[in-house]
Amino acid sequence: MKCLVWDLDNTLWQGTLLEDDEVTLPDAIRDVVVELDSRGILQSVASKNDHETAWARLESLGIAEYFVLPRIGWGPKSDSVRQIADTLGFALTTIGFIDDRPTERAEVAYHLPEVRCYEAESAQLLPARAEFTPSSQTVDSRRRRQMYQAGFRREAARAEADGPDEEFLRTLELELRIGRATDEELSRVEELTLRTSQMNATGVHYSDGDLRRLLTDPGHEILVVTLTDRFGPHGAIGVLLLERHPETWHLKLLATSCRVVSFGAGATILNWLIDEAARAGTHLVADFRPTERNRMMEIAYRFAGFLDDDPCSCAAALPPGAADGLQRLHLRPAPRPASTTTRVSAVALA
Repeated sequence: MKCLVWDLDNTLWQGTLLEDDEVTLPDAIRDVVVELDSRGILQSVASKNDHETAWARLESLGIAEYFVLPRIGWGPKSDSVRQIADTLGFALTTIGFIDDRPTERAEVAYHLPEVRCYEAESAQLLPARAEFTPSSQTVDSRRRRQMYQAGFRREAARAEADGPDEEFLRTLELELRIGRATDEELSRVEELTLRTSQMNATGVHYSDGDLRRLLTDPGHEILVVTLTDRFGPHGAIGVLLLERHPETWHLKLLATSCRVVSFGAGATILNWLIDEAARAGTHLVADFRPTERNRMMEIAYRFAGFLDDDPCSCAAALPPGAADGLQRLHLRPAPRPASTTTRVSAVALA
């Protein structure tokens, strides 16, 4: 489950707001909200109430910050739930809805049969249910709500911006950090290799076990890329798997999140790596396997200068790749200028 949508009256809080200003929030329900948030499950509101009054009450109860994209008004709740899912980009099968009134649950179930509906009486039991228990929790999942809220503010600023996109990117104060993976970050690295298809150079998935073995191999570097800006964190947005050879650095995997393509993150990462290789006086060989979805990654490699017809023997000296259709792209590095839109803070490989 990716998002739970709460009704308010006699569901989240006890009482009906329009009849009683002194509605109360049970401690047990507050604990559920906080616990689901810590698991990376987003929460929203679909309530038939006056928006200003209801939101002010959520703020006074100290829990307004936990809810994204609240829909408080007088329309059908199925419309509210659908709007929340569409704005988040979530499939309806990943949405839950909880309400004390059988007629409201029936209305949502009729129009949105993929949405799971829950009785208000079951609220305290939700954290124990399998669909609300992720198989793993990462650094990013624990702050997923803050990342989405920052994203909404960022997109609003983009919509209001005039002039070239590069000027807007400069106003974001983007900072890209590239560092060696830690044990805590490995689950997020695995998730990136599994879920990222458009910006995954090989489409190969590395399991947690594979990554942990490579983490202790002195010949390999597992690098995690994070991005922040003035609105907040984007979280971990990229991973590089690099094997060092005396005269060649072998880039076995580059995967970046599709949500940062518009910020030029892929090009910035590649330029940093090329500049590091130039400092070290070593060539670069990058694995690439064309798929139906990763054309953008191929363009990024080609634009950075990687070639598949370079006569250098670097690639021939490497062990054969395991993936079918694997290409070995070669580049003779030269120093690259710093990004004009993004500040890079990175480990020194050279």
